[in-house]
Amino acid sequence: MPTGKIKSSYFTLETLADGVYAAIAKKGEGAMGNSGIIDIGKEVVIFDTFTTPNAARELRQLAEDITQKGVKYVLNSHYHGDHTFGNQIFEDVIIISTTKTRNLHMDKNMILDPNKEMEETKKYLNQLEARLEEELNPILRTSLEIQLKEMKKVHESIPELQIVLPNLTFENRLVLHGETRTVEFCCFGGGHTPSDAFLYLPEEKIAFMGDIVLENLHPPIYNSQEFINNLIKISELDIQRIVPGHGNLVTKSQIDLMLDYLHQLNAKVGHALEKGNTLEQILAFETPEEYSTWTGIDGYKRNLNTVYNELR
Repeated sequence: MPTGKIKSSYFTLETLADGVYAAIAKKGEGAMGNSGIIDIGKEVVIFDTFTTPNAARELRQLAEDITQKGVKYVLNSHYHGDHTFGNQIFEDVIIISTTKTRNLHMDKNMILDPNKEMEETKKYLNQLEARLEEELNPILRTSLEIQLKEMKKVHESIPELQIVLPNLTFENRLVLHGETRTVEFCCFGGGHTPSDAFLYLPEEKIAFMGDIVLENLHPPIYNSQEFINNLIKISELDIQRIVPGHGNLVTKSQIDLMLDYLHQLNAKVGHALEKGNTLEQILAFETPEEYSTWTGIDGYKRNLNTVYNELR
């Protein structure tokens, strides 16, 4: 079994425990979101499948090489393409998600016309390049540069990209009892999307969180109160190490950091609404110092807007 870190073209593989590995995406190379490899005895579980087939192909090959076992299960944490577009490389295995995530994946991600998809993605790339030329803020420039590189990889992959849906769904909790360890797939609700699942290893006290937990990145918010409720429930679990959906490995304290962020957003927008501030005035708020280095295109403004629409 490997120890320490193993590098691939798309990610760095980090050993968390015997048979448990985090695949941390290299920025701008076509993986985008983090993934995981869990050896459960006779077979292997994969958590999330990256954003391009090439990255997913390398993930599967490396998983089978280091474990000398076949992949039997994949968990999709939520429907976003940076966590599901690699599903086609695992079409022959059991792909699991919540029912809601499968429906969203089918509704939002199906590619009916690859040529049109290529054109629309190219337009988006042009918009990113135009913004990058004018942007002076160094954090926003970094965010734009990363997004531009990632989306170029997606654009290149569209001709071979096939959307593969989960073929097994659950609602709240699904437990796999492997020969060597138990793996829990849990969903306590949404927040980042309408349905956000995670993978929990109770014995090892490790959680692969998808985009429920992020590192150094403004979390895209579907509903802030649902997000808060979800994180509070997760904080009650015995977790020591977390693989976030994006960024480097973190500890359980990252949950508190994200809760503080969401509570601050709600308090700031709520107070502004009480004072009669307009949306334009609210969107002019500066990012708080403690989150000033977090990346994400228009991350704080986007979240101010989301919370404004919730509270007003």
